[in-house]
Amino acid sequence: MFDTRPNREGEVILVGRSNVGKSTLMRELTGHSFDTGGNPGVTRSPNHYDWAPEDFVITDLPGFGFMSGVHEEQREQIKTNIVQYIEEYADNVLVAVLVVDGKSVIDIIDRHSGPDEIPYDVEMFHFLRELEIPTVVAVNKMDKVDDRDERLNELCDRLGILPPWKQWQETIAPITAKNGQISSLNESVREHLHEQNRDDLFKFF
Repeated sequence: MFDTRPNREGEVILVGRSNVGKSTLMRELTGHSFDTGGNPGVTRSPNHYDWAPEDFVITDLPGFGFMSGVHEEQREQIKTNIVQYIEEYADNVLVAVLVVDGKSVIDIIDRHSGPDEIPYDVEMFHFLRELEIPTVVAVNKMDKVDDRDERLNELCDRLGILPPWKQWQETIAPITAKNGQISSLNESVREHLHEQNRDDLFKFF
């Protein structure tokens, strides 16, 4: 299920828990529709979108975390597959975009924080950074958030980076994908591409 990757050198991946709007963001980035559904877990295997002339692919990885109607065993398997995929292609990944739901992310992180538990979003953020993959946290659905700066500062705090969020504009990108408001994400991704001498990919972001 995870061996469908086109033979491309450079890659940008979208990761995040189910129902945060990854597929909507993918559609905004590519202009191409993928299956999106109101139910979490519609995307069970990677969606790849590549441009024939470019040695480059954007990949929307399946959502992790709770999915209605999906057994825990299967959820864990999907998460394992995601981790293995990222480890296998870490050297190819130019930028990872960790998508979170701006409205609920703090509550979800706090609900799953305990002595034996690291929330998925926090775990994934640190996992990507340990692999030295440049990571942007796309904080989606910001149109539903009133206390914007406060919420983004709280997210920095939960991720273990020091607020205020505005000093992390390469890392924290507030967006509303369904309204096409993704310019802050595009700018962050371009920063990382530029650092890797891949300005040729700016036209996609």
